[in-house]
Amino acid sequence: MIQKPKGCNDIYGREAKIWKYVESVIDATMEKYNYNYIRTPIFESTELFHRGIGESTDIVTKETYDFVDRGGRNMTLRPEGTAGVCRSYVENKMYGDPNQPVKVYYNGTMYRYERPQSGRDRELTQFGMEVLGSDDPMTDAEVISLAVNIYKMLGLKEIKVNINSLGDKESRDIYRKALIDYFKPHIGELCEDCQERLEKNPLRILDCKVDADNELLKNAPKTIDYLNEESRERFEKVKDYLDILQIKYEVNPNIVRGLDYYNHTVFEIEAKVKGFGSNNVLGGGGRYNHLCSEIGGPETPCIGFASGIGRLVMALELEEVKLPIVEDVDLFLMYVNDEEKKYALYLAQELRMAGFIVETEYTGRSLKGQFKQADRLQAKYLAILNSEDLDNNEVKIRDNKTKEEEIISLDALIYYLDEKLNTGFSEVTEEEMYSWEEHEEDCDCDGDCGEDCHCGHHHHHE
Repeated sequence: MIQKPKGCNDIYGREAKIWKYVESVIDATMEKYNYNYIRTPIFESTELFHRGIGESTDIVTKETYDFVDRGGRNMTLRPEGTAGVCRSYVENKMYGDPNQPVKVYYNGTMYRYERPQSGRDRELTQFGMEVLGSDDPMTDAEVISLAVNIYKMLGLKEIKVNINSLGDKESRDIYRKALIDYFKPHIGELCEDCQERLEKNPLRILDCKVDADNELLKNAPKTIDYLNEESRERFEKVKDYLDILQIKYEVNPNIVRGLDYYNHTVFEIEAKVKGFGSNNVLGGGGRYNHLCSEIGGPETPCIGFASGIGRLVMALELEEVKLPIVEDVDLFLMYVNDEEKKYALYLAQELRMAGFIVETEYTGRSLKGQFKQADRLQAKYLAILNSEDLDNNEVKIRDNKTKEEEIISLDALIYYLDEKLNTGFSEVTEEEMYSWEEHEEDCDCDGDCGEDCHCGHHHHHE
């Protein structure tokens, strides 16, 4: 038997419905904040991620899916969404759009060759947002608040925001030197990767998974102690704006994020959910003012955020959040003979177009079997079709909960279901609700006929 690749998942059934609901909330919230949806390729030039994410990051050195295409080009399955968005921003000259900043969001699969574990897969789905073209600290606060509000709208109650500042280039250079001076006498106590990182990018040591519990990392110099005055004032403004938005946060100097392109504000959002484990981070992001220029575009201030949908769904399940997932059908159409089957096909389409969730029989079950199938589908109502009722333009409807039955006119079926289900879907008028007739095959009207025509064409008539 062929099996799915390690670190990948099939998402179907109820879980798929949860994912679709989560995605619908994300879409609706992004639209309220005036973010436009963007789709970028699943694979890009390898150079994009090496230049954008950073040669010394774990993602680039250990986790990317790299391949050479048939044209001899080095390509990489995207491990994250920001670099592709920036490439699109530069390539499509979005910076020339008078409507600035450019606010976009995405929802798509990412690929990282890492050790699969609970909530971490090799194929993961992320949603994220990017604001390109604004350096205002208010933008930082708004991005954080947008992420928090999505989580809250989905039903997560205890959300913790951890923020930090990496400062500007001057501040980072000073901090970099302080880290090298701190780690150099003890570098032999760290893993081989960290020993290599010391000169290339010492900030990556702070993000090391192997030495995460090492006291050296815990006692390392903190970024906020090395911020220059300008960076410090900027960080204070971000915090002030978060206070205005009533977003609770905690300054955490240990947050540096795992990608090289960050500067100034960085943040992570945790879900305090029982059973979520020690790594309860749902998502994170930060400011990256030099990425666009690094890949060949103009200097552009940007900030973004990304979150794994799989981990978000896991948090909702652990929190036992009751989501409005539709798992039943409004009406199940039942029949016995071929003529009733034909009408069931027609009626199902009419009712679906009117906005109802309708199902019928497809596998040749007996009437008894259809009743059982309707129960499995949690059908609210049953329509029991029979030829005699149809000849009289009527149908028998059963309430599947109370088992009460009544005969109603087919012309009134949509209105009947609207009233019973309180859908408010139907805008079909009485004149537009048609009945079904089958006539004798004795004319050649080609289907263009009136109600008095006796032909073999199945048609609607008032």
